[in-house]
Amino acid sequence: MTITALPTRTRRPSLETRVDGSSALAPKRAIAPAAQPAARAPQIRPVPDGTEARGFVLYVGLGEDAAASDHIELARLVGELRALTSRLAPSAETHAAVALAPAGAGGRDVDVVRRALQDPAVQQPVVDTDPGIVIDLTRKRVAIGDEIAALTYREFELLQHIVLREGSTVGRCAIIDALWDADDENRPNERTIDVHVRRLRSKLGDYAEIIRTVRGAGYRFDRHADVTVLATGPSPDRF
Repeated sequence: MTITALPTRTRRPSLETRVDGSSALAPKRAIAPAAQPAARAPQIRPVPDGTEARGFVLYVGLGEDAAASDHIELARLVGELRALTSRLAPSAETHAAVALAPAGAGGRDVDVVRRALQDPAVQQPVVDTDPGIVIDLTRKRVAIGDEIAALTYREFELLQHIVLREGSTVGRCAIIDALWDADDENRPNERTIDVHVRRLRSKLGDYAEIIRTVRGAGYRFDRHADVTVLATGPSPDRF
């Protein structure tokens, strides 16, 4: 016996088909006991056919300085993540690996981790043509690639003050005392300094992280491989 599939339009009322199944253009037909589901669109699989997902990798970028400013050790963070995984998925197995890089290598922590652990999604560039960011203290300007960052005078002074104290944490009160006179009616408070730093970072684009927050203390600049500081000589502002 050959079974011929009915056209989709006969499975539900339409202009041609009445609720009882009869049609002005066709003889009465018995209503099918159960409507067949419409054809589904192809599903996008997270993995190719013939393979199956066995787990995932979470890359965490957190350098030693950043961990110290967050008041947490990497070993503790790993332990907390493992405990969370065990609670949510008791059948899961975990393995942790620490990514090591030469001191002062620069770059974003998470990118360094992905390359060090050979993330296949990260392509190693053959030649690094990115000029990075150039902080020119002599000409008082910041170049990001081929573009000049639109910093205000105050924003550049703030950046310069922190950059000149490379490797040291600069407190908010110290910034206020250095950049504003004691009798200045526009002298800001510590919270306002956070606003100034936030605006400065927004103009640094992908390099916003060169100004790091040290929780409860202030701000810090550490030299990176993609950051160049230009000056004609030692600055009187450096200590």
